[in-house]
Amino acid sequence: MVNVSPLAPKCFPKMPVIPGVSLAAGETKIKYKGRNDLMVAQFAPGTRVAGVYTRSLTSSAPVEWCRKILSSGQAEALVVNSGNANAFTGKAGIVSVERIVEVVASLIPCSTSKVFVASTGVIGESLPDKKLTATLPKLFKRLGENNWEEAANSILTTDTYPKGATRTADIGGTEVTINGIAKGSGMIAPDMATMLAFVFTDANIDPKSLQALLTDGANLSFNAITVDSDTSTSDSLMLFATGKAGNDKASPLDDFKEKLTEVLIDLACQVVRDGEGASKFIAVTISGADDDGAAKRIGLAIANSPLVKTAVAGEDPNWGRIVMAVGKAGEKANRDKLAIRIGGIAIAEGGQVISNYDESPVVEHMKGTNIDIFVDVGIAEGRATVWTCDLTHRYISINADYRS
Repeated sequence: MVNVSPLAPKCFPKMPVIPGVSLAAGETKIKYKGRNDLMVAQFAPGTRVAGVYTRSLTSSAPVEWCRKILSSGQAEALVVNSGNANAFTGKAGIVSVERIVEVVASLIPCSTSKVFVASTGVIGESLPDKKLTATLPKLFKRLGENNWEEAANSILTTDTYPKGATRTADIGGTEVTINGIAKGSGMIAPDMATMLAFVFTDANIDPKSLQALLTDGANLSFNAITVDSDTSTSDSLMLFATGKAGNDKASPLDDFKEKLTEVLIDLACQVVRDGEGASKFIAVTISGADDDGAAKRIGLAIANSPLVKTAVAGEDPNWGRIVMAVGKAGEKANRDKLAIRIGGIAIAEGGQVISNYDESPVVEHMKGTNIDIFVDVGIAEGRATVWTCDLTHRYISINADYRS
């Protein structure tokens, strides 16, 4: 029985139908018993795709495949398995991917270059792809427009709950829908996007614009979260647009961009809230930096600091550790103008603790589950927010036992 994170949302959101998208999930028993561990999504012909993938130099075979076919900008299927990452598996891993996409392409039918894949789980173990290919025909017979929660559950590993988000947007007077699902709990750090996240829309958008929208959104969401500073070999974020809404391609995409970013931030923060062993969700906002990039790097230095994260876990408002993390970030910061607030309560201004500082309201804030840290570094106008969670004994237990 999985203990659901205390930071989890109350329920999985009600996800509307996305015209041109159907999903199914099934069980292969690659690693897990008694639960689904494989999902497939089929898309209407003409569906466009964008993707952002891990920058890890040891990226998985599925990531390499997706990078190879992404330039076509077209997709008709997505296959995702959990329990085995198919990473660091040599030529056998590549062959496994090829066998999987060939089976999917024959079932649709379509070109193999329109079949995207993703895997998550243990690194370095060969993928028993025959178990996947034997299950796929059954899944294609069970495809449905409403299987969002089933699909989201099938891609989990150490996660304690399925992650989903949905929004509607306006493009030139036409309403379009955006749905997203994600998985991630540990090995989360912003060197791309997240562990796995898949977003679907009926918007009619060309591949070049779709890619730009996704890249920008990733930088504000999945590239701004961290649980443990470790970047996965399998990180994949993909956006599929069926075009079924029929909106005018020439219409401005401002509202769509805003709502897409909201979905991405929602999913990214759910990943953090499900951080392995997490008991507190932390938002770190930096202002006054040299530029927005510098602000993000300072924020991540704080968010990745084990000393800061363990202090939050212990409900100790040890703001000196925040000062330390700012100093180690390698970005410009004016020590004599530094200002710090926790929970909106001023602690330091002008490079020193404020006079008559009363720690008691800060202590009360630290007892909550949502912790807000604000730092102004006194250089320029750069600003960014990043999200993380605390570091508890439970994190060690989960990862010490992961392969057992």
